[in-house]
Amino acid sequence: MAIEGRSDSKAGGRVRYGMVGGGEGAFIGAVHRLAARMDDDYVLVAGALSSTPEKAQRSGEALGLDPGRIYPDFETMARKEKRRKDGIEAVSIVTPNHMHAPAAEAFIKAGIHVICDKPVTTTLKDALRLKKLAADKGVIFAVTHNYTGYPLIRAAREMVKSGQLGAIRLIQVEYPQDWLTTPIEQSGQKQADWRTDPKRSGAGGAIGDIGTHAFNLAQFVGGLEVSELLAELTTFVPGRALDDNVQILLRYANGARGALWASQVAPGNENGLMLRVYGEKAGFHWRQDNPNYLYFTPHGEPTRIITRGSAAAGEDAARVTRVPPGHPEGYLEGFANIYAEIARAIRAARSGEALDPAVLFPGIDDGIAGMAFIEAAVKSSKKGGVWVKL
Repeated sequence: MAIEGRSDSKAGGRVRYGMVGGGEGAFIGAVHRLAARMDDDYVLVAGALSSTPEKAQRSGEALGLDPGRIYPDFETMARKEKRRKDGIEAVSIVTPNHMHAPAAEAFIKAGIHVICDKPVTTTLKDALRLKKLAADKGVIFAVTHNYTGYPLIRAAREMVKSGQLGAIRLIQVEYPQDWLTTPIEQSGQKQADWRTDPKRSGAGGAIGDIGTHAFNLAQFVGGLEVSELLAELTTFVPGRALDDNVQILLRYANGARGALWASQVAPGNENGLMLRVYGEKAGFHWRQDNPNYLYFTPHGEPTRIITRGSAAAGEDAARVTRVPPGHPEGYLEGFANIYAEIARAIRAARSGEALDPAVLFPGIDDGIAGMAFIEAAVKSSKKGGVWVKL
């Protein structure tokens, strides 16, 4: 629910933001709103919350928005908010994938910072175009690869950068779910309906929905450039138009090898994102469903359990840790860390100050990398599983 309160453009004022999509019945819109409010960095003041004007109106009223700032579409919202002295500074785009690019373009042209759900667009061409447009307009373009917000993922990244693992040899990442094991899209289930529709989801199904998260996590932590990949995208459920299972081999520029598995038809897996990284000196693994523990094993030594909030997790983890050790943090807190980092960037932009280099969040380049990954994987699979350069 929208909260009344002070909202201005002074250095310490909350960021005025609006939302496109995320109306009644939408899961991810509520997650974004919770994440934005967790640190009191944002205030929701406007929205075009549904493609149906009547639903958009009901959704805005339910969130307590000013009736004059509940908009029937994002074009009207961008145009009118740009004209207001108290107009939004940022917009969260939480629509189906096919609407990301047109909505982002409208707000970038209005000089409004963009926080976009992934994948950033449905084509690499659109992602590259948005990058240029954002640079020309001088706006921040963030992409909510929220799993990079977990404290122990920040710790794992620093361990790789500092050489604790030695030269990286292997990266294994998987993201299995089971919610699309049956054709629930045929029953009208909203989340399944658009995710399995090429017109709204884009060229990839599971690869775009969760495969991009897995790919981004491996890139964020491993810090390596993928040179080429070999992919097999499979559709197991009869009648489904897009892939629901993805298996990909990765070759990295430094000679390391990797594998990525993403599936939405793996019974017994709810949200099983897991990352394993192995170097010449040590390795570690981490699971999203138990995110407060990182298992680190130097070669020839016992496994060490690094807990969130402990000194062993390091400074990068500490700056995004919210509560003392032993108090679990999870999905919403990790998501909120991304929003908090974006707020720091927006406040720096307000005053023209240099951004603290410790501030870290996924941006348009990460979105572009995700689209390049999807397009290369689709191409590889269509050719029968051949190596394709990124």
